[in-house]
Amino acid sequence: MIELRDITQIYPGPNGPVTALHRVDLRIASGEVFGIIGRSGAGKSSLVRVINLLNRPTHGQVWVGGRELTQLPEAELRAARREIGMVFQHFNLLSSRTVYDNAALPLELAGMDKAAIRERVTPLLELVGLAELADRYPAQISGGQKQRVGIARALASRPKVLLSDEATSALDPETTRSILDLLRRVNRELGVTVVLITHQMQVIKQIADRVAVIDAGRIVEMGPVLELFTRPREAITRSLIDEIVPQTLPAAVLARVRELDQGLARDHAGRLVRLTYAGDQAYEPILSHLIRERGLELSILHGQIDDIQGQAFGSLAVYLSGTPADIERATRDLQARGVLAQVQEAAVTEGRHV
Repeated sequence: MIELRDITQIYPGPNGPVTALHRVDLRIASGEVFGIIGRSGAGKSSLVRVINLLNRPTHGQVWVGGRELTQLPEAELRAARREIGMVFQHFNLLSSRTVYDNAALPLELAGMDKAAIRERVTPLLELVGLAELADRYPAQISGGQKQRVGIARALASRPKVLLSDEATSALDPETTRSILDLLRRVNRELGVTVVLITHQMQVIKQIADRVAVIDAGRIVEMGPVLELFTRPREAITRSLIDEIVPQTLPAAVLARVRELDQGLARDHAGRLVRLTYAGDQAYEPILSHLIRERGLELSILHGQIDDIQGQAFGSLAVYLSGTPADIERATRDLQARGVLAQVQEAAVTEGRHV
């Protein structure tokens, strides 16, 4: 559906050219919700604006719906852009127009007659939950309602793709959840491909099917959301996940590890192990297995179980004590059961990373 090939974006700067995107390749399937996450300045907004050529790339190809947009004549490009809706962070509503008139604006600009506009806009306002507020002005509605108007306006041209550029970053958590639920409903009921730009992993966790992590203008990691949460490879990914699954242990827990180390029997070893698991593994008795079948002593030091779109995932920091051979066999058993078991070395423990 969407394919970016070798995209480079260079802007002029006061001290010379600035490369915002560097040879980015990206494929987004039709009908999926795809997230692009990164810190401020990582290049994510530049990337999403390449998809509809609001930013024309310095180099590379942009394919949407089987057409290479950078090669289209201007008239054909305008027509192609009507199939790509966009929702902005700051709503961009016209204060002098009502909710209905703001949603209808793209259709008016396209020359559609009033009866056809009403037939198109009325059900859209019902979809976004604003049918009763159609005659109100932007100053008379809340921030979340303004964003719903923006979504209705973006859908008015019946796009196949909806781009969301930090659409929830100015909203409170409860309103953010409701807007994301609406975007998922748009995706499922209308079959619209949704591309989300965000710096919040909580947004990705709630709605995205797959996610790409962008850093310094490069895609550094990409895959299904659950996979990135349970097996992040890059430091930037782990730091973004930290807001959902803390990557560091409290000082009190580390002090407890040192106490356990000091109390070990002479022929025993102690290991701090991080267990990461998802799906059916979250419900299996993996800890009792270690105790019963491997004869290990086990202390749960820290952890949590959460949910990603109906799939359980969890992270536990445990202290295992037993013979070195039993601990090694136990970690192999866990890996065979699909649980990521990472033994934390002493130096890592002192640095508080788990």
